[in-house]
Amino acid sequence: MDILTLARIQFAMTTVFHFLFVPLSIGLGLAVAIMETMYVVKKDEVYKDMAKFWGKIFLLSFAVGVVTGIIQEFQFGMNWSEYSRFMGDIFGAPLAVEALLAFFMESTFIGLWSFTWDKVSPKVHVVFMWLVAFGSTLSALWILAANSFMQNPVGFKINEVTGRAELESFSALLKNHQLWMEFPHVIFGAFVTGAFVIVGISAWKMLRKEDTNFFKKSMQIGLVLGLIFSIATIAVGHEQTQAIIEDQPMKFAATEGIYEDTEDPAPWKIMGLMNEKTNEEGPSIEIPYLLSILGSSHEGSFKGMNTINEELKAKYGDEMDYYVPVNALFWSFRFMAGFGSLMALLSVVGLVLLRNDKLQKMKWLMVIMSLCTFAPFIANTSGWLITELGRFPWTVYGLFTIADSVSPSVTAPQLLFSNIMYFLIFALLGGVLVFLVQRTAKYGPYAEEKEIEATDPLSKEAF
Repeated sequence: MDILTLARIQFAMTTVFHFLFVPLSIGLGLAVAIMETMYVVKKDEVYKDMAKFWGKIFLLSFAVGVVTGIIQEFQFGMNWSEYSRFMGDIFGAPLAVEALLAFFMESTFIGLWSFTWDKVSPKVHVVFMWLVAFGSTLSALWILAANSFMQNPVGFKINEVTGRAELESFSALLKNHQLWMEFPHVIFGAFVTGAFVIVGISAWKMLRKEDTNFFKKSMQIGLVLGLIFSIATIAVGHEQTQAIIEDQPMKFAATEGIYEDTEDPAPWKIMGLMNEKTNEEGPSIEIPYLLSILGSSHEGSFKGMNTINEELKAKYGDEMDYYVPVNALFWSFRFMAGFGSLMALLSVVGLVLLRNDKLQKMKWLMVIMSLCTFAPFIANTSGWLITELGRFPWTVYGLFTIADSVSPSVTAPQLLFSNIMYFLIFALLGGVLVFLVQRTAKYGPYAEEKEIEATDPLSKEAF
């Protein structure tokens, strides 16, 4: 493989792995803050136990997210030095604010929250967790401000002497309309992730009839959060798609598998095969009118990738084609939308059945809910693939290509070696995290009390 391909594989591997844990820690942070608030308000110890138990899993995901985030930042200097040279003036500003303000705040209050359970009043202690949740959300805002510039560059000028992009308006970065589509979509998706990890593990424990009251209450909170934020994610995602039709029409056409301009009204493809070599559509299953209905703020017909490619050639130069990885985007969109809709549906059904005490009797549904622990991770990864692959062949849309961004001094053997090392490190980190989460869930919320009871001779009425 060539240097560019190896560098792209490494970046994709690191980004996807990192993005498994970031949404989980953001989502669990909010859930734990809500649970502890319910303890402060209701004075019911079970909510305190819930905050402590789910807080352990939150801390595990936060730790792995930090490690993988540091590795990801290394790559900008290792494999993408030309990108860093071109974009450093702009990309560095929001990342610096994120590190100095949001991440510092998040890390500080995580420490205070972890070690002050019996040192401060419950009201003060819960404030620490809300500040952690706020810091996590603020951290995501700055990261996505940088990413949104890559999708829709604003507030900059090109220095003709140095050949670098330079920031003209910091406020323009924050006013970027792409940011205010991307940020709520990612954050709401993160909240759903935390909610459905709680729902999935709770369903698994309820199937085993372990600590049923504890996990039933946990599931109830998870389902409420899952319902609210899965619907919010879908709604914001719809608005983001409307913006993409204008900003990145090739990305939209690829997610719908459209090579030729559609008729009016346009059908929506449920399934389809696309030939990326000949740029032609293959057999498909379609629902008439639906694409025009979904794109309600636009005309009934949509441009195909062949038309858009010619427009981009006229705008940016005809030395290359501007097609994106069509099949990857087409199926990623369906996985994202499908699992997102499934979680919204399960939230409604689960809440109704849990309220009537019928859910525990429907073991097949509980098994599905257990398996849905993994659903938000599939949906998040699919969404991230759409965001990043849909920008091809650019790192900064319309300004700087991926081919121009790679480090000129790095060699293929070096990249191959670092790819293998990163894969082994990620496999080890992922394995350790899964093991620790599984062990935490297996022992349950009252593991310490059960252990003390099992080893205390007085509890066995020996005397």
